[in-house]
Amino acid sequence: MKKKESKTDVIYIVLSHTGTVLSRLIKTFTRAEYSHVSISLDKNLEKMYSFGRINPYNPFYAGFVHEKIHSGTFKRFKETKAEVYSLPVTPKQFEKIQIVLNQMIEEKEAYSFNIVGLFANGLNIKYRHRHSFYCAEFVKYLLDRAEVDLALPDIVKPKDFILPNKMNLEYKGLLRKYKSKTLN
Repeated sequence: MKKKESKTDVIYIVLSHTGTVLSRLIKTFTRAEYSHVSISLDKNLEKMYSFGRINPYNPFYAGFVHEKIHSGTFKRFKETKAEVYSLPVTPKQFEKIQIVLNQMIEEKEAYSFNIVGLFANGLNIKYRHRHSFYCAEFVKYLLDRAEVDLALPDIVKPKDFILPNKMNLEYKGLLRKYKSKTLN
C-alpha cells in the first residue's frame, strides 16, 4: 500500500534579538521586541537562513547566511531571545522555497546585505537593490516567490511576521535553549 502524500508541509519563522548595537538600534526604530528574522525548513532549526553577519565579530561584513543556534552569531550572543513560529505550506510552496534557497546557496557570493534598504525601512521608505536584502526583506522575498500569501507590507519589518491567525507559536525564550517538540 502506498503512503498517502501529506497535503501540508511546515516551515519555521524565527524572530530573534541578539542585543548587538545594530539590533538595539533596529529595536528602537521599530519599537518591537525582535530585530531579526530567519527562515528554516526543519523543526530542529539545523538550517536557518537569513541576511546578517557573516562573521560574528564584524557587523560590517554581512550578507546571505546559514545560521545555526550553537555556532556563529547566535553562539557569540548567548542571550539571544527568540520566538519560533511554524507555518503550514503546501508541498509545492515548500519545494519552491527549497529551489530558491538552493539557487541562492549556489550563488551566495552574488548577494549582499541591503544596508541602505535597512535604514530606509526605518524611515518608512522602500529601497530595493537587486541581489541585496536585509533579513525581513529576504524572508518576504522567499515567501512571495513560493506564493505563500501572508499579506505582508512592502516595507517589511521582523515584527510583521507575527501572524497568530496564520502561524503557531512553537517556542519563546532563549534561542540556545530551543528544542523542537520532537527532540528529547
